[in-house]
Amino acid sequence: MSRGRNYKGIEIFRVAAAFLVVAIHTSPLASYSSTADFIFTRVIARVAVPFFFMATGFFVLGGESARKSLKKLLCIYAASAALYLPVNVYAGHLQSWGLLDLIQQIFFEGTFYHLWYLPAAILGLLLTGSLLRRLGERRTAAAAIALYALGLLGDSYWGLIEGVPVLNGAYNAVFALMGYTRNGLFFAPVFMWLGYRLRGGGRCAAGYEAAGLAAGFALMLAEALFARSQGWQRHDSMYVLLPFVMYFLFALLMRARGRVSLPLGDFSLLVYILHPAAIIAVRGAARVLGLWGALVENSLGHYAAVCLASSVASAALLWLWERIRPRRVSPTARAWLEIDTAALLDNARRLQGFMPDGSRMMAVLKCDAYGHGAVRSALELNSAGFDAFAVACLAEGVELRRAGVKGLILILGYTPVDQWRVLRRYSLTQCAVDAAYARALSVAAKAAVDVHVKVDTGMHRLGEDWRHTEEIAACFSLPHVRATGMFTHLAVSDSMDAKDVDFSREQLRRFFALAEELRARGVEPGALHAQASYGILNYPDARFAYGRAGVALYGVKSDSADAVSAWPELRPVLSLRVRIGLVRELPAGEGLGYGLEFTTSRESRIAVLPIGYGDGVFRCAMPGGAWAIVNGRRCPIVGRICMDQLFLDVTDAGEVKPGDVATLIGRGGGETVSCEEFAARCGTITNEVLSRLGKRLPRLWM
Repeated sequence: MSRGRNYKGIEIFRVAAAFLVVAIHTSPLASYSSTADFIFTRVIARVAVPFFFMATGFFVLGGESARKSLKKLLCIYAASAALYLPVNVYAGHLQSWGLLDLIQQIFFEGTFYHLWYLPAAILGLLLTGSLLRRLGERRTAAAAIALYALGLLGDSYWGLIEGVPVLNGAYNAVFALMGYTRNGLFFAPVFMWLGYRLRGGGRCAAGYEAAGLAAGFALMLAEALFARSQGWQRHDSMYVLLPFVMYFLFALLMRARGRVSLPLGDFSLLVYILHPAAIIAVRGAARVLGLWGALVENSLGHYAAVCLASSVASAALLWLWERIRPRRVSPTARAWLEIDTAALLDNARRLQGFMPDGSRMMAVLKCDAYGHGAVRSALELNSAGFDAFAVACLAEGVELRRAGVKGLILILGYTPVDQWRVLRRYSLTQCAVDAAYARALSVAAKAAVDVHVKVDTGMHRLGEDWRHTEEIAACFSLPHVRATGMFTHLAVSDSMDAKDVDFSREQLRRFFALAEELRARGVEPGALHAQASYGILNYPDARFAYGRAGVALYGVKSDSADAVSAWPELRPVLSLRVRIGLVRELPAGEGLGYGLEFTTSRESRIAVLPIGYGDGVFRCAMPGGAWAIVNGRRCPIVGRICMDQLFLDVTDAGEVKPGDVATLIGRGGGETVSCEEFAARCGTITNEVLSRLGKRLPRLWM
């Protein structure tokens, strides 16, 4: 369902999981050893469906549109049920289905034996998503585990309760409605929650994950063989150790990162849906060709033939669909931003490593993560173990929570106190902009709201004056306000001039003195933080709970002239690219653009680029002498920049044609136009350039 093409391990394993499902339904080792076949199909292959559930939790509950995914699942389910309707009619199944049977088939069994996964995925997604919204992550985990435990007793551990009349009766009532407990109610939620949990972090070192997988699988194998020897299994989809095995397996698959260009998710889904039809086709072909022994009676040959037939049919359908489907707009059709995932995560790790022990990096994601894309940035950082974020306003915080972002989300700006319910609903931490605000929030709120108290140590923007110790101390004892931290902001930390350094150190002294005074009064100020990007880089020894990394996280300085005492090999994350729309030849002395402001001084080739100030390219870029890169050559921007177009003089760039790519920010060939340079040409700073990059520029994560 979801596409995770930056997660190469997960995408590739989708195909392996589909073929494991085929193995469950063909028993490839049955001709050789019933025990070996049990181990392969009823133990090893049992990771397949939980993997699919975890992928749904990881991608859908962890950030994509659940409503869109549900709609897609429903369409796939309807089409799959229709595909196998003739088989059901031929077998006479429809005639024997009463009302209860029909409910069971549609909502739990999928109308055909392997299609149960689709209603299970739909019900599991609805249930797990609802639990997360209403109960939160921990209670959802408890509910999912409880449901799974109940399902175990109706599956691999049926024999333990079969002789208990009350339990037997209760489970038989369940079976009358559901057929099995391996469904969207008992089976799916725990794995969807696990996938969701892994998206937000909670992983251990690779060595521990590998050891955990090996140990978990060995124990699950022993568990399965023991349950089989005792005759407990009514079905054999659910084991006690299966969630542990899946956690370690999925965590290891997450480590294999990289782009996957093939539609492996669609291919694996088609193999899953089509393989029963392939079984029917192989059996029919075997009769006609006289190969019954090789293709049916020989279990391994049968499995290989079904896998081949399913693969060919799936590949053919994908090929056909690729040629007839309505075309989507390519993200690189006009102009786009390339976001280097590896650079973002590497910058985060380097900044974290640059900070003192005990300090944690807080990623500042305001203004759509400085134009990079806040939701995706936060989810990528979550997956790398970072769990502290800062945004500018309530709407930005809500967007992150709705996308499944875990950890602290601090709102740095003002939020009306009547929005306290929203703050609580999404577990957001509000900046108490001064003591009066904290008091007003305490009066308005009917339940505790988390805040960090802002202190003004000299910048005179937000915050209670650092000298107002009584007022600040009172913020930590207000009813309905839970003050868990205190912070300030350094006004001139981007300068290394002696007077500015002195002022920054004085701000730090004031802040620490206030914290000590509060502690002396018996008030614990909680998590302290003062450093933004330049504070981290220029005052790395200052010990705080958090360092708020903003523009530096994205590998740029606000201004190339800004002084930093260190730059721990941070790399630019963003590049701005645009396709050339038209190239025209103009004679010398020809004016072009609005106002004919630019006149050619020679015979010139002028490229028209479909990007303008509507996308965030400042109108002053041309007067400022901004450049773009074409064919590895710097080309000047000429003429007035329009809302949607600009001109580029490509006379010296060699052969240039429509569709070629120009780079306005980033590296192209052997040349680079840094964001700092582009901002300077526009007479501003990188913060403004990045934050103004328009929403109609697709973000292409690399």
